[in-house]
Amino acid sequence: MTPRSGRRTVHPVHARYADAMRLALDEARLAPATGDVPVGCVILDPTGAVIGRGHNEREEFGDPTAHAEMVAIRQAAAARGEWRLSGCTLVVTLEPCTMCAGAIVQARVDRLVYGAVDEKAGAVGSLWDVVRDRRLNHRPEVIGGVLAEECGALLSTFFASHRDLG
Repeated sequence: MTPRSGRRTVHPVHARYADAMRLALDEARLAPATGDVPVGCVILDPTGAVIGRGHNEREEFGDPTAHAEMVAIRQAAAARGEWRLSGCTLVVTLEPCTMCAGAIVQARVDRLVYGAVDEKAGAVGSLWDVVRDRRLNHRPEVIGGVLAEECGALLSTFFASHRDLG
């Protein structure tokens, strides 16, 4: 939203999750050191405390399932001592892929907050919509576009530098 003053205003729902998205961005910035795509994730418990965090680690560990969301979900489940993440909010810098969207549903995460849209592989409305599929037994609330410009810029910079390397 841009009011007449020309200053940008932030949607109140987005403002509520901006700090958590900044933590996810901090996580994302760790990924390129090991050649991984800069995607970061944090999971908040019902009180807002971070109980899981992760960034892409596929290249680092040679593990195709080591997406930021999967790493954070594993950590949060360990912190809770159970696989159900009911009442939790997952905050991630990029719209989840099908694998991660499926894990979010299976973990019973209450709320999914993401930054940038992934038009090529997004499974929260861009290419597929796994999390809203009425045939599944759980559908989290979805809030997209939180700090989308910052999240997208981090990815654009990463991919531009990799294109330059040939």
